[in-house]
Amino acid sequence: PAHRAATVRPQALRTARRSAVLLLVDKPSGPTSHDVVAIARRTLATRRVGHAGTLDPFATGLLVVLVGAGTRLARYLVGLPKLYEGVLRLGVTTASDDATGAVIATSDAWRALDDARVAAAMAGLTGERDQVPPSFSAKRTGGERAHRLARRGVPVTLAPQRVRVHRFALEARTGGDVRFTADVGSGTYVRSLARELGEALGCGAHLTALRRLRVGEFTLDEAVSLEAVRGGGAPLLPLRLAVRHLRQADVDEAACERVRRGQALEAAFPGAAPVALTCGGRLIAVARPREGRWQPETVLAP
Repeated sequence: PAHRAATVRPQALRTARRSAVLLLVDKPSGPTSHDVVAIARRTLATRRVGHAGTLDPFATGLLVVLVGAGTRLARYLVGLPKLYEGVLRLGVTTASDDATGAVIATSDAWRALDDARVAAAMAGLTGERDQVPPSFSAKRTGGERAHRLARRGVPVTLAPQRVRVHRFALEARTGGDVRFTADVGSGTYVRSLARELGEALGCGAHLTALRRLRVGEFTLDEAVSLEAVRGGGAPLLPLRLAVRHLRQADVDEAACERVRRGQALEAAFPGAAPVALTCGGRLIAVARPREGRWQPETVLAP
């Protein structure tokens, strides 16, 4: 990538502990998103680490990790759209909607389906609609995580949630295995998409592989391996890149001092969306437009 980045070497750790930085990690299959956060905490010797969007343990790909005061920017990232590629298998239904769950039903009905029928059913799952999350998910029901109840054999019924699927497309097919891309809004479960496709086709289906390629404007090409993070060789990206999808406004030193004190600024351009405020290229705050002024909502500059 063209932007500058600092490497997490011992001499940079002191800066990392007290600053706010961004890490883009290519998560391998196996570790949970929390495992990645724990590794970053140990490497950077700080507890202030979090991620902006969970990846299931079996899934791979882009995980956006925020460090230091950057954890306060998570609210501006969790709603970003996400692009995935993956493989689903027709004819087999599992308890978890993926390959990690027990098989609960099988069917040979998929053998009569041509690619056009499968592609049409996938297109029919796009748009804004209600989606039932998987039983094996982090959603809470009765005060407990749904996946914990499901693993104990407790019946789980989760309420549908409103999601947006921009694109769900067949890329290739080998027998019952369908390779696809899915461009989805925040909160959409790709495992649920696989289940819903199986239901629409009358043969059942589950997800066998999933890789996240993009989160908002962040791409997998910018990410580093988990081993690079563990070994202290991962790049620390400037925090302003965490909110590069927001409108940007650079302010002078006098305005920066006002922002540090939580004082509003005269809005330089109209609009209701949040604005990332920078001073000399450094992110100092995210402001919310209010009555023709920019009211600091999240102040990062000390």
